[in-house]
Amino acid sequence: MATFTALLDASVLYSAPLRDLLLELAATGVYRARWTVTIHEEWMRSLRETRPDIDGISLGRTRDLMDAAVPDCLIDGYEDLIPALKLPDQDDRHVLAAAIVGRADVIVTFNLKDFPADALTPHGIEAQHPDEFLNYQRTLVESRFIECAREIRQRLVNPARTADDYIRALRSCQLPMIAAELEKVKRLL
Repeated sequence: MATFTALLDASVLYSAPLRDLLLELAATGVYRARWTVTIHEEWMRSLRETRPDIDGISLGRTRDLMDAAVPDCLIDGYEDLIPALKLPDQDDRHVLAAAIVGRADVIVTFNLKDFPADALTPHGIEAQHPDEFLNYQRTLVESRFIECAREIRQRLVNPARTADDYIRALRSCQLPMIAAELEKVKRLL
């Protein structure tokens, strides 16, 4: 089991293509992914607000599959730390508290400004944009990374996706580095 631990913020679990890639890599042991019930609630609430066509049952099934696919992903017992933490957005303190209790090395988030280094460094944690995080994982285990991307793309059957479609979907998820790297090896996807 991987020891490098990433707490996945709700912002990176919102988009299915990004969520799938993060989870596939974690499920295959590239890194250890963690989150909380509250983080689940946040991404699911945001998705219901922007996509009312997605029903709660489907989201609940996705949540349950995520929890089953990644061993020891759920963090609890972090709530007592929340009041003592300081962040620009006080509503994000639960994320940092969970990262501390879950012994995360990194918080993967689009909201970097909400997790400044001066608040995270004392806890041995840093915040990374998902594109940077994924690109780093890619450089460590490139063949496994490509294999994970290929497996995800091949699972997309309704409708089926070409390698170009899949790369375009990742680019639209604000992952330009990953899209560019996969473009170079798209024949393997």
